[in-house]
Amino acid sequence: MISNQILQKTLDGLHQISKMDFAIFDENGNMLVTTFSEAKKFGEIADDFAKGDKDSDTKEGGYFYKVYEDGVCEYVIMVNGNTKEHDTMGRIACFQLNELAVAYRERFDKDNFIKNLLLDNLLLVDIYNRAKKLHIDAEARRVVMVVEIEGEKIGDELERVRAVFGQKSMDFVTAVDEKNVIVIKEIGIDGGYENVDKSAKMIISTLSDRKGIKVRVAYGTVINEIKDVSRSYKEAIMALDVGKIFFTDRDIIAYSVLGIGRLIYQLPIPLCRMFIKEIFGNQTPDQFDEDTLGTINKFFENSLNVSETSRQLYIHRNTLVYRLDKLQKATGLDLRVFEDAITFKIALMVVEYMKYMDDQNF
Repeated sequence: MISNQILQKTLDGLHQISKMDFAIFDENGNMLVTTFSEAKKFGEIADDFAKGDKDSDTKEGGYFYKVYEDGVCEYVIMVNGNTKEHDTMGRIACFQLNELAVAYRERFDKDNFIKNLLLDNLLLVDIYNRAKKLHIDAEARRVVMVVEIEGEKIGDELERVRAVFGQKSMDFVTAVDEKNVIVIKEIGIDGGYENVDKSAKMIISTLSDRKGIKVRVAYGTVINEIKDVSRSYKEAIMALDVGKIFFTDRDIIAYSVLGIGRLIYQLPIPLCRMFIKEIFGNQTPDQFDEDTLGTINKFFENSLNVSETSRQLYIHRNTLVYRLDKLQKATGLDLRVFEDAITFKIALMVVEYMKYMDDQNF
């Protein structure tokens, strides 16, 4: 159904052009929108007219017209006046409203198809049949982007993102829950991930104009057929979660750059606990003091280079060596040895993943 806001905007435009007054009622005679205050008294007349056989009629000094949807009267539009000019303008208004209804029905059908496509609710044959019926190119190159507005329900943000992409018939903007806005973007034959990044930055710029609003955009891999849209969507959802665990400083994250985080994210929690216990016993890396954790992270940032790490930490080389020796004694892992460093780095990431999943379950 067309929103009352759009209906009112349509009537206001007709009123400004014609200087005539209009009202729109539903099939039960309930007034939806109007341009004049006395319109409500015509509700019973509109109700009787909607239940009658005529498609148009004049009653009580006004012209009434039916607007159908799938053969059923959906709206009654009234123009207040009984001259020939009023009749002509009323028919124009009826035509305008009918075209709006058709456009909204097509948009609803496409949106419903896209949602089922994302959620993998369609058989393969149905995907291609419905895409053809809705005039959607089945072989265009596309990517799915998931937009999260932290701490906010999507609300008006959905329409704001639609304003960025919705004018292009090849892009689709929708939502399958109250948390995320989903963009299915067509990138063309020559388009690449740099184009997707530009679009992501545009979304963030559009939605981040309010102070304190944190916006993240994650996207999957580029797909070449419409049947693979659900795969790109699942990849984008995973990228969003993995980004919040391992790439907290990024507001744009691609599935293709998740690295080892993608593997850790798919590990069962019991297996993670077993791994941490095997490496650290009853202790976990996040229980180390801040100086130790800061030293470890800086050591990894500098590719296990002792001299550069000590310089950046403003400590003597021997002090750093002492800290690393102390850590080796506590864990049995020498971070100066590549294999031990890899084990420790993975363990840190596993702990971050476990903490995130505990928070989600809580």
